[in-house]
Amino acid sequence: MMNYKSILSLLLLAVTCISFAQQRPDAKKIKVTGKVIDKMSSQPLEYATIVFENSRRPEMVSGGITDSKGEFDIEINAGTYNVRIEFISFKTVEYKQRSLQDNTNLGTIILSDETTALEGVELRAERSTVEIKLDKRVYNVGQDMMVKGGTVSDVLDNVPSVSVDVEGNVSLRGNENVRILIDGRPSNAINVTDALRLLPADAIDKVEVITNPSARYDAEGGGGIINIILKKGKNQGVNGTVTVTVGEPENTGITGSFNLKSEKFNIFTTQGYSKRNSPGNSMTDSELLNPATGETIGYLDERRLNSRIREGYNGSFGAEWYLTDNLTWTNTLSYRRDTGGNPDEVLFYEYDADRNFLGTRRRFNDQLNKGENVEFATNFTQKFKKDGHQLNVDFSTSINRDNDSSAIFDFTNQITDNIQRQNKNLVQLDYVLPLTDDMRFEAGYRGDFTDVVTDFKVATFDDGADDFLPDPRFTNIFEYKEYVNAFYTQFGSKISKFSYLFGLRWEDSNIEVNQLATDDFNNKRYNNFFPSAFFAYELSESSNVSLSYSRRIQRPRGRFLNPFPNLSSNINIFSGNPDLDPALTHAVDFGYLKRWDKVTFNTSLYGNKTDDVFSFIRRESGDFVDGIPIILSGPVNLATEYRLGFEFTLNYSPYKWWRLNGNFNFFRNETQGEYAYTNFQDEEVVIDLDNVATGWFARINSKITLPYKIDLQTNATYNAPQKTFQGRTLGVISANMALSKDVLKEKGTIAFNVSDIFNSRKRIMETNLPSINSYSEMQWRERQINLSFTYRFNRQKNERDRQRRENGEDNGDFMGKP
Repeated sequence: MMNYKSILSLLLLAVTCISFAQQRPDAKKIKVTGKVIDKMSSQPLEYATIVFENSRRPEMVSGGITDSKGEFDIEINAGTYNVRIEFISFKTVEYKQRSLQDNTNLGTIILSDETTALEGVELRAERSTVEIKLDKRVYNVGQDMMVKGGTVSDVLDNVPSVSVDVEGNVSLRGNENVRILIDGRPSNAINVTDALRLLPADAIDKVEVITNPSARYDAEGGGGIINIILKKGKNQGVNGTVTVTVGEPENTGITGSFNLKSEKFNIFTTQGYSKRNSPGNSMTDSELLNPATGETIGYLDERRLNSRIREGYNGSFGAEWYLTDNLTWTNTLSYRRDTGGNPDEVLFYEYDADRNFLGTRRRFNDQLNKGENVEFATNFTQKFKKDGHQLNVDFSTSINRDNDSSAIFDFTNQITDNIQRQNKNLVQLDYVLPLTDDMRFEAGYRGDFTDVVTDFKVATFDDGADDFLPDPRFTNIFEYKEYVNAFYTQFGSKISKFSYLFGLRWEDSNIEVNQLATDDFNNKRYNNFFPSAFFAYELSESSNVSLSYSRRIQRPRGRFLNPFPNLSSNINIFSGNPDLDPALTHAVDFGYLKRWDKVTFNTSLYGNKTDDVFSFIRRESGDFVDGIPIILSGPVNLATEYRLGFEFTLNYSPYKWWRLNGNFNFFRNETQGEYAYTNFQDEEVVIDLDNVATGWFARINSKITLPYKIDLQTNATYNAPQKTFQGRTLGVISANMALSKDVLKEKGTIAFNVSDIFNSRKRIMETNLPSINSYSEMQWRERQINLSFTYRFNRQKNERDRQRRENGEDNGDFMGKP
């Protein structure tokens, strides 16, 4: 395999060749300028498309798009053109046989919303599934048939640069230190991984991927930020969509999104119900060793079957009042409830050193889950006379309750009860002041206050008492409090084609980690400065280069800190580390973006240096179950991690009926550190954690319009093998497929999709320790087949959120919007 330097060189060479091939040195060059606005709101339209079609040679097409001010400045060859100005869901404006011989200003072009009934409307353009911008990538969920009937985890696993492993852990560019936001706020769920599996994909509008955030964003997440934007109706009048899903294994659900909008208010709601069965399985084959001699003393094969059943309801109701022309007040109330179970059966097959069968043990864990969440959020947006001058005030409060109980049947029968309660409050102020048209100042405050209490109880059956008695080894009340106050300021400007943005964020963290059963109280208080700097230069109307730096933090939470383990397996036990320190990251990113008529190419070279990074280690506990050693795993702070990577994303539309997008990411991790502990024989064991690992993953997505307007979408993902300091993970490939057809005069859509066609999406690992060598495969969810029907009333298929900018969703995107 070529190294990343060779790949980068070839790509840059290809880009250069294509750029030179497009030049015609003998033709007279002229510039065509103008501005495009929305007729109803008089707001500028960003990303409107301007197409110049040579009237004599129609195959000769050029053009460009508008910037954040709705303006365009496009260089073309002098000649006679048919000029079209297009935007999704707007009527196209066209100038036929327009002679353009000298620099020309087309003036202000006004586009009207396409209000004609769907019957007879020709949809001239469709927003691409992936929009590539200089500072972030936006994945538009509504265009993706692949995730119909799925969850947010399925959505994220289709987003460029993002991977979701079989256990639901989200990583960005191969880095799991990522911050997940929902509507710009941290998720209020206790377990974010579980919450992503419960939230239906049909409730999601789009996903923003920010690989190197500026100082205005929360400093949490050394790998970057993923912002999940929920649907909020904005269309005038009464309108909405309803999606019904059935699937195998059992997957039934209905999700509806509705809104009622007038000149004075907008009322919107999203309601969803789902019932899912996600069967999974895992296997681990272990060779048991004598740590002193290394000889084999036995074998143990473990087989596990899961049947994860979830029934859930997600609902939100919101109202947006336009108190004045410049003041908007929005309130949203959300409620989530879910119940489920996870019958977990584990079979252990034991063998001696000569592989002679000794016997079978069975362990059955009947787990029940129940969760409930309520959140209220309010927002005031005050706009001032000057365009872009704005103040946002946000407040949200939430209460989350999760209850997991288990009945474990083994050679010792046990019952467990895990009750978690979380209260979370957030206050945020953001102020934006444009000093000139090309200069802006920002400042803000954010207060994030979280209290989590975990009450974990274990009782073991006592034959003498003929009853279940509390087991103090595993019973504890664990309390986690995190109070973070942050202030930030930013200043940015644009000088000709050069832009810069400097920011500084200060966060004060007050953390309490308390174990009430053992009277162990810990307080960690620290404050940090988080500077950021961004530079961009426009090489042309369609290409940019950028350089950015930021400092980030990752605070350990939840199961990372709680030392009292769970009991899903009594020989492989996970235990948290209450003494973990936060990890601090320096991130640098160099990017290049280029657009052609049919191709958008975005590439970046990035590097991270993380101090006190924490990772998982496995070690012998010194205890045995029927002669089998119990292995403990948990996180520790290592010394330093260096990460260097290269990635590119490519959007290509070779024909109107075919769109392709691909993403490739290569990274190299180097860890320097060691971990020492004293084993059960009172011997000090030092684990050398120095490790150099390379990895890469690639994803390609294809969408084709077949005859009879049937859409076919396919994608494939490959995660390459990767070495770890205690073994390695093996390469895995998976693929998905979907078909869709519009019906009822494009008011309805039928979609059929298959997730994990080859049933190959697993995590495959090899682990090597002094006392054990093991090979394991873990499949969280088996192949899923879904059929869904979506019906739209008074809403177009390719609806554009008219008031996206008016409601502040683009605030802070100062730079690099070509």
